Formats: sequence, structure tokens, C-alpha cells
Amino acid sequence: MGKREQKKNPPRPWVRRCLFAAGALAMGLAVTVAVQWIVTGSVFQEVWPWFVESPGYLLLTGLLYGVVIAFLGAATGSLAAGGAITAVLALILSLVDYFKNAINGTPLEAADFGMAGQLGEVAGVAGELRPPKDFWMALVALVLCVGALVLLRRFTRLQKRERLGYGAVCLVLGVFLCSGVGAKLVGPVFGVDVYTRTAASVSHDRYGLTLSLWRDCFLQSMAGPEGYSQAYMEDVLAQIDELTADYAAGEGSGEAPNVIMVLSESFYDLTRLPDLTYERDPLENFHALQSESISGTFHSHYLGYGTGYLEMSMLQGITGLDFNPGTNICFLTDDSYSRLDAMPWALVNQGYTAQMLHGYNDSLYNRTITYPRMGFSKLLFSQDVQQLGFDWKGGMYGGYYLMDSYLFEGVLHQMEEINAAGSPAFLYAITMENHQPFDAEKFNYECQIGVESQTLSEENMAIVRVMLEGITRADQALGALTDALREVERPTIVVFFGDHRPNLFMTDGDTVYTKLGLCPSNDAAEWTPQQVNDLYSTDYLIWANDPALLKGQAGTRQESSITALAPQLLELLGTPVSRWWALQNEVRQFSLTNTDLYFVDGEGRAYASAAEAPLTEEQHHILELRSAVTYDAFYGKQYITAAMNEPAGS
Repeated sequence: MGKREQKKNPPRPWVRRCLFAAGALAMGLAVTVAVQWIVTGSVFQEVWPWFVESPGYLLLTGLLYGVVIAFLGAATGSLAAGGAITAVLALILSLVDYFKNAINGTPLEAADFGMAGQLGEVAGVAGELRPPKDFWMALVALVLCVGALVLLRRFTRLQKRERLGYGAVCLVLGVFLCSGVGAKLVGPVFGVDVYTRTAASVSHDRYGLTLSLWRDCFLQSMAGPEGYSQAYMEDVLAQIDELTADYAAGEGSGEAPNVIMVLSESFYDLTRLPDLTYERDPLENFHALQSESISGTFHSHYLGYGTGYLEMSMLQGITGLDFNPGTNICFLTDDSYSRLDAMPWALVNQGYTAQMLHGYNDSLYNRTITYPRMGFSKLLFSQDVQQLGFDWKGGMYGGYYLMDSYLFEGVLHQMEEINAAGSPAFLYAITMENHQPFDAEKFNYECQIGVESQTLSEENMAIVRVMLEGITRADQALGALTDALREVERPTIVVFFGDHRPNLFMTDGDTVYTKLGLCPSNDAAEWTPQQVNDLYSTDYLIWANDPALLKGQAGTRQESSITALAPQLLELLGTPVSRWWALQNEVRQFSLTNTDLYFVDGEGRAYASAAEAPLTEEQHHILELRSAVTYDAFYGKQYITAAMNEPAGS
């Protein structure tokens, strides 16, 4: 009888408290392992080596989860409940990361949480998404861990007063760990660099999903230039005026041409892929137009996704490097989009009417907020285009979205309407017919052009045919658009480019680029700068129905990029430009791409960063001038922001 009573006696208070803390930390470590298991796909080949090489990362991640578990355990009165809630949230986080990798080939990063409210729409355009087998195995493992906490609840149950104390301590510790000061004090103890900006793929690979996101949130904020003041910025302005003095003389001549800019979803010259042979040229229109156009390699910032971010970089001239780490450039404060002269405003100020047409709905990338602030007077999404009432025979949809050819007919209709009202048109069209998912049945198994491979299986070739059919249709729509414009009397320029390549996943999870030997794996952290530059590039052309608009450059090749295209177009148009775009034009001569991941110079050569590129002292200084301008506009006192929007040389 005495022994039975002894067994029922609860552990001493200090023992319970220690076991509660130990249980929370153990569950936190279990959640950490489960998350990494899901995102890497292997416990023994990936998670265990990661732990052995860098135990500090595992321990800090386990501590972060453990604090949450302990707080929820104290709040609910059950450590098992705290563990279960935290496990569910962590599993959802890992699943979102897995799906983002499946959709885009890039890991989840802090900036993506700006799209959290549009998660359903993102999933909708991605196609069918299924959790991997490792998700279910990790789920079972965590259920067992929660079950163990239930069985041991007698040894970890806290009294009411203890719960209040524990909860308060965990809350204070959690706030400390999730603060800039705490991150800078705790991170280095566990070997985490919280000062150096790193590409998301590299950070994810090094620190793991959770710690990479935590680090993103608390990296050192943008630092202003040394000596930042009104006098400093006025000197910057004077240097920019000296640098861009020639732009003051820029003038247009004759009738202002229409400008049609086409962002063709996932378009690129796939004939450059090795191993694949085609029955006939799938880009016969694009290739034929090159002899009449300025064309070349188009350096993007992404592979497989990021369309909205690319639009911001192109239309505003900004990139992620201009903002604090983790900033989503599509979800800045509303007035941010009016601070520096957006490219549409540069044309609107010269008498143009700017409109956007999109082959999908208005749910993604905050366009309904940002685009009007950049100068667009009308936004026409899928349903709006269908209400325009122009003549059209045949279907409107292809591959889940509006057909490119139908969208271009809407572009021509709007151009006529704008011209009839007495102004030149700037029309920005975003196509969707070639957007993922690349399911084998997307185009009802239709592929107009035969394709063969010595490497890929028939199952994988079925996916390749979907990509081939989408790009073929985009090329045909381009041909129809330019044929129609040859009959238009008013001079018109067409700027056509692919925003990024499709991240075409094969049946085993590898991409077509890995299968064809263009990169060692799906993980961009393992690629050389040259491989990144190759796969993060597409193709573009600038064509005109009047060759004189190209100023003798028809048939020439010229490297361009998502940040170089707008100043390149403005230079062709010959209209007066603001100091901001004049500066951007100077930068593009030697810097086509400058991101956390890589740097591309004016000749298309890739380096790990601008610091490693063989730039001259003057070129580095021009980049510093540009950084000073963006810091002043978005984080500083805006000493010269208004002046940057005034004509160059004024």
C-alpha cells in the first residue's frame, strides 16, 4: 500500500519544472528535425550531416521552437498541447516551403509572407500539389513525440502559479529572441551570421528553413551612406548631373510612336537546350523578327517564378538589394511607388496613355494598388479583356488561361481606342498561356512540333512537349501581333521578352536543366555564377513597324536585363528622361544584374557579386551613387528624391 501511494506522489516542484523545460526543448528539437526532414527529403543523408557539421544551427532552431512550445504549454496547462500546436504550425511551414520549391525551385523566404493572403491563388496557378511521402513520415514521428508527452504529463504538469511564471518567462525570452537586439546577441553564439546578406537558396541550405527565415527577419537594416546628410545628398545630385549631362539634349522627333511591351510568361529560346531536337523551328517568328530587331540575351533575377517582383524591377528600376532583407517589393507602403519616377510616368509625362492588360485575374502581386501609382490609367484583367467587345473567332482560353493571341487582339483594340482619342499608347501586356502548371494534359496532349531526346524518358518528354507547345503558341501570337502592326500607319515599337524560364520539373523531381546537364542539382546554392546566369536568363527583342525607330540598330545583338530594358527603351524613344532613368542608363552599361545571388556585367559575364567583378573605381562609385539615391528615397529624408524625378540636366 505504501509503495502504491509513493508512486502516485507527484515529483517535487523543482523536478517538474526541470522536466517541463527539458520536454519543451526535446520536442523543439524533434520539430526541427521533422521540418528539415520534409524540406530536404532525408534524415540520414541530409539532416544528420547538417547537425554534425553545424550543431549550433540545430540547437538554436530547437530553442526557438522550444520556447514556443513551453509558452503554449504553460498557457494551456499541457506540454503535449503546446507541442502539438507548434508541430502543426511547423509542418504547415515546411509544407509551404516544399510546395514553393516544387512550384519555383526556390525556398521560402521572409519576403514571401507578403503573399500570404494570396496563398490560395498561388496554389491555383501552380496546379495539383501533394505532400511528399516524407511529410507523412515526419507527421507520424511528431505524433509519437506528442504521445510521449501525454504519457509523461504527470511529470511535467505545472501548478497555476508555476504556469503564470513559466508563461511570463517564455514570453520575455521569445520577444528577446525575436528582436533585432536578441538576434545579434544570440545568433553569433550559435554560429549564425546576422550581418551578411545571403541569397535565399544559400541561407536555406546552410541554416535550415526555420533559422533562415528567422535570420532574414533580423538581418542588419539598410545602412545609409557614411556622412548621410542634406549636404551629402546635394553633392550626390551634383555628381549625377555631371554624369548625365548629355541626357538634357534628348528629344523625340516626329509623331510619338505607340509602345507595346509584352511580358511573355516563361518564354525563352528552348532551341538552345542540349539534346533536344525539333521537327521544325518552334520559334520561327521570333527568329525571323531578330533580323529586323534589337535582340539578345535577357538577364532575369529568377527561375520559374517571381513575375510580379520582376515587373517592379523593370517598371520602377528597383531591386531587392535596395531594401532591407526580407522586404517584398510588391508590398511596400503605398506611397513608395510614387517616390521615384516609374517608367510609365516617364511616358505619361510626354503625353502617352498607359494601360495594362493581363491574362489572369487581379489577385496576385498587389497590382491593383501599385500600378495606378506608377502611371497606369486603366488595368484590364482577364474578365475585363473579355468585355472589350472586339471581333474574335474561336476560343479565348488555352492551357487554363487566356490565349496569348486573344490578349494581343485586346492590345490592338486598346491601341486603336487610345490613338483615336488623340494620344500615343503605352500598353503593357502580361501573358499567361505558357504559365505553369505544365501538366501533360494542359493542352489536351496537343504538340504541334515533334521533339526527340536521347536522354529523357517518354514520361518526361510528355512534360517537355507541354513547354514546347506553350512557347510555340507564344511565338505564333507574336508573329500575328507584328503582322497586324505592319498594317498600322502609326509608328509602333514592340518590346517582347520572357520574364523567366519555366522551372520544368521531371517525374522524379529533378528539373529538365539538371537532366540535360546544365546544373548539378535543383539547389541553386550548388551552382556556379555562370550556371545561375545561364538558367536565370531568357531572350528579348525590340521590333518596330518603322525601322527608323530603332536608329540603325535593326539586326544587332545587345545584352539586356530586367533593370536595363526600360532605360534602353527610353533611350530609343529619345524623349527627355528624369535624372533617375538617366542614372539607370549609366548603370546598365556595366551592371545588368545585381542581386544577393549573383552579378552580371554589361557584357553578360557573371560573378558571385559586384565586389568580385572587375569593375573600375568609377563604376563602383556610380553604384554607390545609385545606392545613396535609393536609401534617401526609401529610408532617408528624401533630400533629393523630388529632384531625381526632374529632367536630367535641369
